[in-house]
Amino acid sequence: MEVLTHLPESSTRMLPVSTLQVPAPQARANAVVSFIEPVASPWSVSTRKRVLDICAAILVLAVFALPMLAITLLVRLTSPGPALFRQRRSGRGGRLFVIYKFRSMTIGSGAGLGLTKHGDCRITTLGRWLRKIKLDELPQFYNVLRGDMSLVGPRPKLPQYAVLRNLPCRPGITGAATLAFRREEELLSRIHPAEMENFYHRHIKPLKARIDARYMCRATFWTDLRIIAATFLACLSSPRIPAVVRKAGSHAIAFQPLAAVETASGDSLGRSN
Repeated sequence: MEVLTHLPESSTRMLPVSTLQVPAPQARANAVVSFIEPVASPWSVSTRKRVLDICAAILVLAVFALPMLAITLLVRLTSPGPALFRQRRSGRGGRLFVIYKFRSMTIGSGAGLGLTKHGDCRITTLGRWLRKIKLDELPQFYNVLRGDMSLVGPRPKLPQYAVLRNLPCRPGITGAATLAFRREEELLSRIHPAEMENFYHRHIKPLKARIDARYMCRATFWTDLRIIAATFLACLSSPRIPAVVRKAGSHAIAFQPLAAVETASGDSLGRSN
């Protein structure tokens, strides 16, 4: 089978599920990733971005207060357990914080494999709908208000999946890598459960790190607006969206490759301090 060890310059575009395939055993042994932490752009760590985050978080929490209350009641009524899911994630500077989501899985399902795939039996009926249009992420605007997260940035990772141990900016509710891998669960559904962890660590994780590094080094106010708009389109659109919408979404998350300091299987990837 064809093995994917790196992406070309267009790696930040939305990835079709067929792009990634199960690697051959001998290739998995050679797929070593080395990563040099990037330097965040001035916008990524600016006071202006923080002010924008606070204003947006207050607005969203106020506008969606009643819908969030309704979702809370529905989660409690449709499956046993709390309405909110809490989990420790790695944030800026490697600091751990508690992320909040509406619970979309059955109680106790987080004790096993940390990855989910399309059709995962652990996901509740309501949770499947919440995940489809990303309503389960609404409580994270409280994380934004607290300063744990930003509107746009690398997704906060579980500590064991964090490639960037010293993240130079706040993680985000959405981001370039989030959009590029928005069909990740469908992709993982094609991987044998015994190979899923290895496949994620060897292939998906380093590719997400490359996209996140390019975002952090290139981010501006306008790129953040483009990513927010592309996220909105992605939440509302189906897989059969018009080509013009797909092209707009791909353009919104496209970043040029960085200078030759970031490496993944010999390819250039980031900047060091």
